[in-house]
Amino acid sequence: MDEFWLWFSAGTEHILDWNGYDHILYVIALCVLFSVNQWKNLLILVTAFTIGHSLTLAISTFNIFTIKQNYIEVLISLTIILTCLVNIRYRFLVSSPRDKKNNNYRLNYALALSFGLIHGMGFSYLLKSMLGKENSIIIPLFSFNIGLEFGQLIIVFSMLLISVFLVRFTRIKKHDVIFFISSAVFGIAFLLLIQRLNDL
Repeated sequence: MDEFWLWFSAGTEHILDWNGYDHILYVIALCVLFSVNQWKNLLILVTAFTIGHSLTLAISTFNIFTIKQNYIEVLISLTIILTCLVNIRYRFLVSSPRDKKNNNYRLNYALALSFGLIHGMGFSYLLKSMLGKENSIIIPLFSFNIGLEFGQLIIVFSMLLISVFLVRFTRIKKHDVIFFISSAVFGIAFLLLIQRLNDL
């Protein structure tokens, strides 16, 4: 049980560590589209991302398939930028027919699953560096992944609270919250992308 909590804590701390803020930015961009009463849609979205990064976290940790870390970091920046662009696109669909909004949600689900594959490889680099000469990686892999999910849910819950506060206690409309936060995250991610491209 001590081993489980050790790796669980490592996973939670990794995704909440501001030194690795790219993952935090992505989760913010991922969930800003949703309000509390859309929790089912948000649950589907988070599940899609979880499936994606769980697969490649395991594959990369077992060294079945790996990509150079610098390339993954560039791709992670791109996932943030593209997710923000999808969110900004939603800003201009709020007065459109409902089926267009639903199509936008489906696009987000597909992107979350695909981008989760990329983030999973990013998570794996820390896990592999910590494993050292562990005889078995099953418990570390499982515990680390659960820790990641717990940290991710903390970010999602925090974003929902912020969204509720802004919409209910200010005059800011939900679609403006989406546009503002997505634009801010886009700007940070774009600068991060330029920096990482220069590091290649």
